[in-house]
Amino acid sequence: MGFLRSALSGLATPEKWVEDWMRGGSMNSAGIRVDQDTALTYSPFFAGVRVLSEDLAGLPLFLYERLAPRGKQRANSHPLYALLHDQPNDMMSSAWLREVLTSHAITWGNGIAHVISHPRTGVIEEIWPLRPDRITIGVKRTGPGRFERRYRYDDDVNNIHTVLLPHEVLHISGLGFDGVQGYPIVELAANSIGLGLATEHHGAKVFSNGAAPGGALTHPGALSPEARKRMADDWENIHRGIDRAHRVAVLEEGVTFQQVGVPNDSAQFLETRKLQVTEMSRWLRLPPHKIGDLDRATFSNIEQQQLDYVSSALNVWLVRWEQGILTQLLLKEERQRYYAEFLVDSLLRGDTAARYAAYAIGRQWGWLSANDVRDKENLNPIAGGDDYLVPLNMVPAGRGAPALETAAAARASRMARLLAGRRAVRESLAERWGAKIQASDQEVADLEARKVGALVAEHLTPERGRNRSLAGFLAALQLLYAGDGPVMERLSELWVPLMTMFADDIAVQAAEEVAFEESVDLSVWAQAYALSHASYQVSSSYGQLRNVVEVTEGTPADIAEAIVERLAKWQAERPEQTARWESAQLPNAAARETWKAAGVKSVQWVARGSENCPYCQRLDGAVREIETPFVAKGDEVEGDAEGEALTAKRNTFHPPVHPGCNCEVIPVVE
Repeated sequence: MGFLRSALSGLATPEKWVEDWMRGGSMNSAGIRVDQDTALTYSPFFAGVRVLSEDLAGLPLFLYERLAPRGKQRANSHPLYALLHDQPNDMMSSAWLREVLTSHAITWGNGIAHVISHPRTGVIEEIWPLRPDRITIGVKRTGPGRFERRYRYDDDVNNIHTVLLPHEVLHISGLGFDGVQGYPIVELAANSIGLGLATEHHGAKVFSNGAAPGGALTHPGALSPEARKRMADDWENIHRGIDRAHRVAVLEEGVTFQQVGVPNDSAQFLETRKLQVTEMSRWLRLPPHKIGDLDRATFSNIEQQQLDYVSSALNVWLVRWEQGILTQLLLKEERQRYYAEFLVDSLLRGDTAARYAAYAIGRQWGWLSANDVRDKENLNPIAGGDDYLVPLNMVPAGRGAPALETAAAARASRMARLLAGRRAVRESLAERWGAKIQASDQEVADLEARKVGALVAEHLTPERGRNRSLAGFLAALQLLYAGDGPVMERLSELWVPLMTMFADDIAVQAAEEVAFEESVDLSVWAQAYALSHASYQVSSSYGQLRNVVEVTEGTPADIAEAIVERLAKWQAERPEQTARWESAQLPNAAARETWKAAGVKSVQWVARGSENCPYCQRLDGAVREIETPFVAKGDEVEGDAEGEALTAKRNTFHPPVHPGCNCEVIPVVE
């Protein structure tokens, strides 16, 4: 047990010439010696081996436990789980082991690892890769009609000679013919690889000769051997090498030069090199674009080529690994309960629009919950996100149509389903975009602190008594917060793209809620919305600073101190408040615009998280035509206490109605 630690692939290897002499290699039709080492120096072959090995290694590998009557869960407590998913031995990660064994299986035909188990319990504790060139695979008869593989490992350098039994190895093989071992692709493809290497060697030699074919020097007379050798040496010294190409030659005594080589274009040098890339794709069952040949790859077919690669070339290796683990690492009595599986979702993911469309179908027809979707998008689950939705008109086969609900019950049922599904998405969008809005307003608050602080230092700080002027400060402040001033300019640059993308996400969800299939473009509306809110915030900031100047009594130094305090308060509190307000208002406003485009006639106010707010409770359940405000400008919403009322400062077509309000509007669809 543990003999492999000193015989890992790539460790404690003998001298290269000894391995070459013992292994031999093969001479092919191109006259190039090809073995597993030299084959990897040929870039198309190396690229193919690398693609398959790295893609397989990069996929998560999990051990699952089957649940009754159906379903599965990750078998985290099984000893094999950590070896397959995390670390199979002290020196390697799971990805590294899979990469090594897969590359061995492709080049040598067999990827073999030593499985080390506890001597008493039999629990697998370590998995180590073995060098394939040191393994001889045989078959031994163990009884009537029964045979077993035997794996003889011979390492003369470390004096290790042993025979491993089937339960002591994990054997991943490629395509084979005898059920014992796989074909070594390098040996089968020796001619193709050799031709490619010969082409590369030829190209290198051409450039070493000055990128020109060979030739002969002809003299009209007879030359002695010494003269011929001297003439050849002189010519080589002048012209050999890429740095000496195209030098002028001076030929004396009737000497002439005659080209005898074939130019590269006549030998179809480039075409041959390109053809060999296609040849390697054929040998390895890879789409040519995976190893750098993009001649037949276009924007319209590259995605389909990728799917074909996953479902054909890569899939068979995934199956070999999964079944190898099932039959070689799991006990016979465990195989009905446990199995290994690669997670290939990351290679099959479409673009954002395609994924969201698929999620929407899954949610609509009831096989995906909000948390199922969030899990696929690598997001944390949310409260209430495990509910599944089903269409009302779908019933199990063989049953009659359900009894018709009353209009009130139908509306209540629809509202419950609508709210359950939309809240998960809305909360996710509000969380994501709210954080970006908060960061943008933090940047603007910091900008205001710097620029207003500079004006305070210039006009109000006692140390600069000569320049102290409250009027000068107010004039400069007005320019700073003007409609074309730096604060408004920066806030607009940040908010217009942010709120446009936020509105686009809301529009997709809002259209799905009312089964509106056409695209709704809110870019113009979102730009106007962002500029309007930016203008309001800039005006509010300017007004607050003017008010600080007016109400602060004392010297300019006292005014300066009050202004600095207000700026610090903005930096500490305003970004979060702005994000909370916009995260509540923009989704409702953008959804209402989407529903208007979809032809929705009415909307309903739904109070959320406002049990203690009398104003929100007064509006809960109210229905208005979509162009009619819930509260008109100047109207009052009564509170709980006598005489308590909230006066609307604007027409309120949707929440929020006050800071902290988290209510929603939903479409009324009959």
